[in-house]
Amino acid sequence: MATTAAAPGNGATSLNAFDTHHEDIIHDAQLDYYGRRLATCSSDATIKVFEVDNENHRLMDTLRGHQGPVWQVSWAHPKFGTVLASCSYDAKVLIWREYNGVWSKVIEHHVHNSSVNSLSWGPHEYGLTLACASSDGKISVLTCKDDASWDVQSINAHAIGVNAVSWAPSTVSGSLITIAGNNAGVGAKRLVSGGCDNLIKIWKWAEDTAAWKEEATLSGHTDWVRDVCWAPSVGLPSSYIASCSQDKTVCIWTQDGTTPNAQWTRKPLKAEPFIDVVWRVSWSSSGNILAVSCGDNKVSMWKENLEGHFDQIGEANEGL
Repeated sequence: MATTAAAPGNGATSLNAFDTHHEDIIHDAQLDYYGRRLATCSSDATIKVFEVDNENHRLMDTLRGHQGPVWQVSWAHPKFGTVLASCSYDAKVLIWREYNGVWSKVIEHHVHNSSVNSLSWGPHEYGLTLACASSDGKISVLTCKDDASWDVQSINAHAIGVNAVSWAPSTVSGSLITIAGNNAGVGAKRLVSGGCDNLIKIWKWAEDTAAWKEEATLSGHTDWVRDVCWAPSVGLPSSYIASCSQDKTVCIWTQDGTTPNAQWTRKPLKAEPFIDVVWRVSWSSSGNILAVSCGDNKVSMWKENLEGHFDQIGEANEGL
């Protein structure tokens, strides 16, 4: 199977297709922090890791350990080394590490009893911590402790299944404009999840009870929520979450970070639905551009204008 990667070219973004040699559908492709390595995963139950050098992609290794389609892969922050997580229909999460050019399986996480559909590494300020979303209705949060053992917390999130999970940035909203010396740099741990109940839920870690608590429930979709993505923050006043759904819509949720207990507000990305199911949403590293992946094999890019509305600024077609 072939996949498409973005490569720089003359100040613009060019698309570069190459053969991954996967034997079935590719479900995810993720670049590492520096954009030098690409991990792909497939229904052939394998993960492939490529070295990226401009438009050249060299296969470094093929990781085998799952017994079903692998839905997602995610790179940890490089301060923890070269660490990659994968989740699968086989109900397992595998964490891999590369050392001296050799990949090995560090941990096999199998507390779920149904497909694990999504996973997301937390901000590095919280340590090496991974959230996993499953069709069994639960989110599990794995945290590596000082003695290299792993602590596991479980959240009963969406009774009929969780499709997606994403971490909030560690930077407190509005910290860029707070008075110096207020020490508002790193905020409480928060997650957003999307489920088969058509709902989006915000979760916050409560230090006093050492447990995850539901902070808010957001309704606005009329079918399964397929993906959620919390936008990176540079300390600006508002938090942004993007969600997409089987109902062919994308919603942008915002919260004023300078007002205590502010409510989340919803607005559609565009007035009319997309022409097919919207499967994935992803913010740029600066948090100002949103990529939307649709069932018509097109990826569109959107940017907020000065009036607070989103304009389409580009589109890529997988068939090209």
